[in-house]
Parts: sequence; structure tokens; C-alpha cells
Amino acid sequence: MRLARSVRWLLLAFVVIIVPLSSQAGVFISVGFAPPVLPVYAQPVCPEPGLMWVPGYWAYGEDDYYWVPGAWEPAPYVGALWTPGYWGWFGGFFVWHPGYWGQHVGYYGGVNYGYGYGGIGFYGGMWRGGFFAYNTAVMHVGVGGGWGDRVYEDRTIVERNTIINNTRVSYNGGPGGINHQPAPEERIADRDQHTGPTSFQAQHENTFRSDHSAYAKFNGGNPQHTALDRPLGGENHSFSNENRGTTEGNIHPSNDGYAHPNNAGTTHQPEQKESNAKPEKKPKPEKEKKDEQH
Repeated sequence: MRLARSVRWLLLAFVVIIVPLSSQAGVFISVGFAPPVLPVYAQPVCPEPGLMWVPGYWAYGEDDYYWVPGAWEPAPYVGALWTPGYWGWFGGFFVWHPGYWGQHVGYYGGVNYGYGYGGIGFYGGMWRGGFFAYNTAVMHVGVGGGWGDRVYEDRTIVERNTIINNTRVSYNGGPGGINHQPAPEERIADRDQHTGPTSFQAQHENTFRSDHSAYAKFNGGNPQHTALDRPLGGENHSFSNENRGTTEGNIHPSNDGYAHPNNAGTTHQPEQKESNAKPEKKPKPEKEKKDEQH
């Protein structure tokens, strides 16, 4: 047992050495069994201009995987783009590579999270000066006034950067995993200065770490909350070109009660609108952590 544990930590140390040096420090986690498949869900309507979509993902805690729902979050600064985290196979274990903010979207294992994150880069929108514009070919934004030149439609980029994933596998490499190595355009992000998840994202993850219904061993890989139609309680924030990176003001979520389908050509299809998450509880420490450079 001690020998196996020693070998495991040696492998983890080796992974830390080979990951890009441009990444920021984060939590390093490895697991001996694969994460569940990606749930099917519909993206809620963006409640107001300026919020960024962070797709749902399987995290690990309490000796099992738990689902962190997709949600609209404020970017930490003008020009910031989110690179999702992903699970990758290495040395007989599934290793978590945390997500980060940067000026470009980097490699996330080719995992098709949907809604702009089809496996290669991000095609859900772009920064236009001081504000973010949404590609309505994949993003579901509010209706009515106030959007103006904050929306456009480009289906060609969707077709060019989508990795078909009919089995909804949620990891790269290993048995049954996605076979996709970093493309040159994904390497561009290695030169960026990266920052980790915001406090809003940390609160979001911690809430579901302490929610037993989010764990695969309780829900069979079909979590009740797959995506949130509004930010968690206490996350009243907005982002605009006037704020220039601040997180202040209030969100006024859409009340149309409709979960729009994903017409982006990805494997995520509409299911049902999800209800609000449970109140935040004090998170329990994870079993196995190690600081890393990702």
C-alpha cells in the first residue's frame, strides 16, 4: 500500500513538472476511476449583458465525483475569457487540470462542454472593445431591448471547432476517452498571464461540494441541478464596459421560465429548466490535494 502511494505521488510530481509554466497555482487532484458522462442540459437565458457562460463540470470531493452546474458569471476584467478545466488520463489515473481566465482560450482536452465550448477554443462570443458580444448561434441571451450590437450570429466557426462526442465522455485520453492533442491555436494561451476562478466561481463550486445530491453515487450520474438559471444567492453582480472589471450592481434575471435548446450542433440537447441551488454549506476538505502549476 505504501509503495503504491509513493509511486502515485511520484507520477503526480512528474505531471506538475510537465504542465505549462505560464499557468497559475491551483489544486491538483487525481482519481483512480473515470468521471461520469456529461449530463444533457439546456443553457439558461443570459439574465443581462456582460456575464460569461462557465459550463458545468464534474469535480471531485468526499471520495466521489460531484456535478458543478453551468452558470453565468462575471468576468474578472475586460477581455477575459474562460478556459474550462478538464480530466486527463495519465499514469493510470484521471488528473484534474483546473480552468483559468486569460486573454485566449487554451486547451481543455477536446471535451465538448457545449454552448461555445465545443472542444477546440471558444466560439460563444467575443470582446468588442469594452463589452462582450454573444454569438446567438450557440448562446441563449435575453430578448427585447438593450442587446443591440452585443449579439451576432456565426455558425461557420461552430462547425469548424466542434468535436463530435456522441457518448458525452467527460475526459481526455485513457480507455474510452477523447483523443485530441493541443492544436497550435490552443497553445497561444500558454503565453498569457492566467488567473484562477473568481470568488463567485469558488462559492459556486463549494456550494455543490457540500450538496450530497450533486454526487454521482447518489444521483447515478444524473444530477438534479445541471445548470442554474440565475447566479447563486449573494452573487448580485453585473459587468459592463463602464465598470471596467468591477463586480457591483444587481442582476435582474429573465423570468420567461423557458430553457432554450442548444442549436449549435454540439451533443448537448434541451432537457428541462433547473431550479435554484441549495444554500451554501461549509465545504468539507478533499481527501487528496497537492499544489500544482497547471
